[in-house]
Amino acid sequence: MNIQQFVKESWTEVTENVTWPKFSELQASSTLVLVASLIFALVVGLMDLGFKEGLEAFYQSF
Repeated sequence: MNIQQFVKESWTEVTENVTWPKFSELQASSTLVLVASLIFALVVGLMDLGFKEGLEAFYQSF
């Protein structure tokens, strides 16, 4: 298979055979990813703060 045939078949696949999601579905998925990322960042940040405070208290006890 040469490169020209590959590109032509790939274009046909993308334009005729792929089912693309609707814009509203993309928005919903993006919102879900954003909210999940913010929650995950908050949890990791709170864990970091807890470890920092715990270690500072531990080291100050000596």
